[in-house]
This record gives sequence, structure tokens and C-alpha cells, in this order.
Amino acid sequence: MPENISQRPTGLQTITLAAPGFWGLNTQDSPLDLDARFASDANNCVIDKKGRMAARKGTELVSTNGAAVLGSGVGIEFVDEFIAEDGTKTLFSAGGLGVFTGTTTLVDETPAGATITANKWQSATLSNKFYMFQSGHAPLVFTAGADLTRVQDEGAYTGTVPQANAVVAAFGRLFVANDVAEKSTITWCDLLNGLAWDGGSSGSINLRKHWPSGYDEIVGLAAHNNFLVVFGKRSILIFSGADSPSTMALHDTISNIGCVARDTIQSDGKEIFYLSASGLRTLGRTIQEKSSPIGDASKNVNDDVKSTYKAETGSIKGHYNQDEGFYILSFQHGVTSYVFDTRYPLEDGSLRATTWNSLVPLSMTRTDAGSLYIGTSGGVEVYSGYLDRAASTYDLAWATHPLSFGVPGNIKFLKGINVTLDGGSGYQSIVRWAWDYQTQYTTDTITLAVNNVGEYGIAEYGIAEYSASIAISNEATPASGSGKVLTSGLVTTINDKPFSIQQFEVKATIGRVA
Repeated sequence: MPENISQRPTGLQTITLAAPGFWGLNTQDSPLDLDARFASDANNCVIDKKGRMAARKGTELVSTNGAAVLGSGVGIEFVDEFIAEDGTKTLFSAGGLGVFTGTTTLVDETPAGATITANKWQSATLSNKFYMFQSGHAPLVFTAGADLTRVQDEGAYTGTVPQANAVVAAFGRLFVANDVAEKSTITWCDLLNGLAWDGGSSGSINLRKHWPSGYDEIVGLAAHNNFLVVFGKRSILIFSGADSPSTMALHDTISNIGCVARDTIQSDGKEIFYLSASGLRTLGRTIQEKSSPIGDASKNVNDDVKSTYKAETGSIKGHYNQDEGFYILSFQHGVTSYVFDTRYPLEDGSLRATTWNSLVPLSMTRTDAGSLYIGTSGGVEVYSGYLDRAASTYDLAWATHPLSFGVPGNIKFLKGINVTLDGGSGYQSIVRWAWDYQTQYTTDTITLAVNNVGEYGIAEYGIAEYSASIAISNEATPASGSGKVLTSGLVTTINDKPFSIQQFEVKATIGRVA
């Protein structure tokens, strides 16, 4: 999209960016002549339902005894909700080499006899039971009203359950894979019985002869459009007929691309997201075709994502949230989470990206009630409000790529910047600008008018539906300086109120060719 300029090339020129940054962050392409709808900085932002750069929500600490039960551990590295057939809901979490239930109070449920050396569990529900698997550990099982136990300690247990690292409940069974001793075998339990691992219709299949590019190992499993999808490190296998697994058939293979992190495999009902060595990708819906389509979802921030992945030595987590309309990619030892808006993909299929640098989840789950629970170093938190834990504020930062006003060879003289902001009653926003690719900004501070919006408009019923009650601020700031290209934006400290950028307008006089 060309810059929206009121006249050329003499006199006062105006670039008007409606819903600035609508296309999200782009750190991949050269900043020269990038579409003005891309952003060079979009931190602690989400793209809201109206397509605007908006402040992400904050977090509120739910658990009160996290520090006591976690000890010196990293934090809550696993969190998921089990819903029993009678509607009973139990939140499970794991950290500090223990397994817990509860929200406000984390209750230690670690089974007697279980030796736990890591917190990298993956869970699945089958026949009113909640199962937990991780490599090198005895699998665990929970039934509402009973204690969490090892599967092998259940009275009805038969056969040998693998100490697998990947599990999916699908087609009436548990499919598990990546056992310590055998990383190319899928094993499944008897129909509707996660305690029966021999006899009946239980079984296994070794995939060594199916890998399309030599030896591979299973990273994760998924069920999609009546297919069982097997993610290897370097390839993907798609099986049909998994409702009768002893006779299921290889339907399709994808070579030279696989999944590098089990917990990034997430479905939104239409697509499966997963992290490959080349970035975040999606497995297309039309898997019936000979070669399944693959989408490069992180195209506009790919080098950043890949470099962060290569430097990560701990867990990598992904979470799709249907209520918020985003997919979060989080690195345990990273300082940045990448957040991809899933509602409005760009024309090339890539997703609009923003970053969070002051909220890096260790684990995430959406509860049946619609809450996004996040595992952190302090315990279990919920994504809510506009303050981080302990009433901490955080900074939203947005900036354009260099703007040339349509005449890149001419000198421009900056005359002013006008901004239209939604929400943020009483906030101070720092408007910033820099010339010719410099990183040292000139700044000016604007103060938004105080707007007494009641709880009805903000917390009780949600921002998107009742945003008419939130004040729109139109602010102007004098600006100065000259150069060929201008980078501009703003930084706003988020302090307990929603905030979004409605419009950004830059005025400059065009001078001679330099």
C-alpha cells in the first residue's frame, strides 16, 4: 500500500496511517520502501478486533502459595484443565518437580512412588480420566474423586504403558510416541481404555520404513480432519483410518520439514500450527491432496524466530487462544514472546505479528470458562486486566518503518504529528521520531484527557463490544528536524486501562533533492 499523501511534491505533505501497524511487525524485509502498514516495533501489543495496535492485557496472580511449593524451580512449566463427565473441572499444573491441582491454592498431588525429574508433561483425556506423559517418567492418571496415581498402579492396568513424550487422545484411544527406548514407534491403548496396553485392539506401529528422508524421530502427534498426523523432526506423516489403527494407511508424507518443539503443535479447528526449524508454520486443511500445503505463518519475523529457537536450551511453548484470536510462541529462556493474530491472515498466508517482552509464559491453557491461565515463575496467573502481577505497569511501543513521503530523494522538514488514541484515560504517551535510519529518537510527551468511564464499559462487559464508551483523544505535537526518510511512533505506559492507536498523521514540507 503506498503512503497516503495529500499532495506532491511541493508544500506541506501529510502521511495518514489509519489503524497504524495493521499488518503487524516486519523485521524480515529491507526497511527501504516497505508498505506503510507494517511496523518496525510492536511490543506488548496485540492487534484488536478493529485492526488497531492495542495494549495486550496484563496478568493477575491466581495462586497464593506458588513460591512455597515451587522452591527454587523454574516455575509452572505445565498447566491444563481436566473436565470430568459430570462437569467437575480440575486445573492441573506442574513445576518444581511436583504435580499440583487447584488455582488459588496449589495442592501437591505428586503420587507416592513417582520419581519426577522434569516438568515437561503432556496431557490427554479419555473415558473420564486425565493422563499425563513425559519422556523417562511413569505415566500418571487421574479420575475425578480419586488421587493422582501412576498408570501402572491402577488395579485395571494391563500390558506395558510406554514412558512416552507425546500423547494425543483421538478416535477413542490414547496414541503415544517417543518412548525413551524407541523414538519411531506409535503405541495405542485398547478402545476407550487408557489402562489397557495389551490385548483387545491395542497395538503399535514402527515408522522406520515410512520416514521419507531416512531416519527420523517422532516429536508430536495430532488428530486433524479424521487423520492422525505424526510430526517428526525432519518430516511429517499423515495416516488415514486411525479409527482402526491396526489397518490405518499412510495417506501422505511431507519431506524435509518437521516440528522442533512438541508443545508448539496447536489446532484452531481449521489449521494446525507448529514450529519448524524454518519458523512457525501451518499444516493446510486440504490434506487430501498429494502434497499437503504448508503455510509460512511467521514469514515477516522469521529470522528473529529462528535465531531465538536456535538459542533456546529449555522448553518452547505454543498456545492458540480462540477468545483472543492469537497464537503465542513462547521461549523458556527467551526475553520475547511472539504473538500472531489468527483472525486476519495477510494475502500471502502469513500472520500479523507482535511481540511481548515483559510477559514470557512458561506454559498456557484455556479453561472451559474462557480464561487464559499462564504458568510463570511465581505460580499460576490469569491473562486479565491491564497491569502485570504485583500491579506492575508495562510499556506499549509502536513505530513505523522509514517513511519517504513518496519522494525518497528529497529532503523533508517535519512540521507536526497528530495522533488519535482510543482509551488510556490520563495516560502520557511519548511521541518519537528519528531521521534517516537513526535509532536515537527525538521525543515529545502528550497527556490524554481524564475520562471517567464506568466499570460497565471496561471490565464487566469487555472492551470490544462497548468501546463507544471509551474516550477518543485527538492530540497534536509540534515536531522538527529534517532528512530523507522519517521513522516515527510512540511509547505508552499501560497502567490499568485499555489503550489502542486509532490513527497517526505526520506532516512535513518537501524540499529539494539532496
